[in-house]
Amino acid sequence: MNKFLILFLLLVFVASCSGKKDAEELRVLQFNIWQEGTQVEGGYDAIINEIIRTKADLIALSEVRNYNDTNLSERLVASLKKKGFEYYSLKSQDSGILSRYPITFQEALYPVKDDRGSVYKALIDVNGVKVAFYSAHLDYRNCALYLPRGYDGSSWEKLDAPQTDLNVIREDNLASKRDDAIQVFLSDAKKELEKGRLVFLGGDFNEPSHRDWVEENKNLYDHNGVVMKWHNTLSLENSGFIDTYREIYPNPISHPGFTYPADNPLVDIKRLAWSPEADDRDRIDFVFYYPNANLSLKEVTIVGPKGSVSRNQRIVETSQDVFLQPLDVWPTDHKAVLATFNLKK
Repeated sequence: MNKFLILFLLLVFVASCSGKKDAEELRVLQFNIWQEGTQVEGGYDAIINEIIRTKADLIALSEVRNYNDTNLSERLVASLKKKGFEYYSLKSQDSGILSRYPITFQEALYPVKDDRGSVYKALIDVNGVKVAFYSAHLDYRNCALYLPRGYDGSSWEKLDAPQTDLNVIREDNLASKRDDAIQVFLSDAKKELEKGRLVFLGGDFNEPSHRDWVEENKNLYDHNGVVMKWHNTLSLENSGFIDTYREIYPNPISHPGFTYPADNPLVDIKRLAWSPEADDRDRIDFVFYYPNANLSLKEVTIVGPKGSVSRNQRIVETSQDVFLQPLDVWPTDHKAVLATFNLKK
């Protein structure tokens, strides 16, 4: 009897060692890198270090510029390889994609035109699981979140008074190209979902969430009484997509999740504050995904400093938000978002 028991245990041990795991982690990072890290001394090296530190598998980059006829994708891949990490990336503009898994196809789904935003798509093989990964950097003009705070959303000049008329805010918001880009994404994502692929979207939206401008905080953060159904996060949610941060932290009071403007001690505060007399802290960087039986969200973390900028002052957040604070240099004026999933095989 003991011999049979020993044989059984041996077989279980061999199977557990040689067989595939039932699930593995998939870490998705949204990372606005502020003009390729050029605005902060040591910024480029800091981008590399933060990618390694977060162990991100799929990375959506914003503000890819390819300065001086260089190829940022090639530079990032080479720099990571020099440190012993293999990543894949193809040349892009404005939005970018970096992956720890092979990219089988990439296209500019919403190409840059007049600097009004972009969306890139990559098809990625994650150990046999087919993934459609999208990176978005949406139009920064007609940034209507500034209107209730008393500033123009294109020139950032101070208004005579805060604009709180919902119709005016809505009209200005839709004058941007953000909704155009999101509609292109939704149309393409539907096709990928029909093919059975997992779909993720990471982006700097330059627009808040409808889940953040609510009745409970209408008199906070210089919302000035405005409760706003911001168009693009609502469109994504109505199409079945899930905002990772609000799935884990549904309360915008205890967990506001601000990603912009981030305090950066190496940068003059005048370059961090676009509306210096207002509190313009907001959550404008997102990771969205479409639900799938083989995918479950495990955790979400804000990557970056606890410090923010409000009314031209550097402040430290006292919310319950969870931060993965910088190793040393922080390369950008945004905070990043890291979503960790369990992926069944």
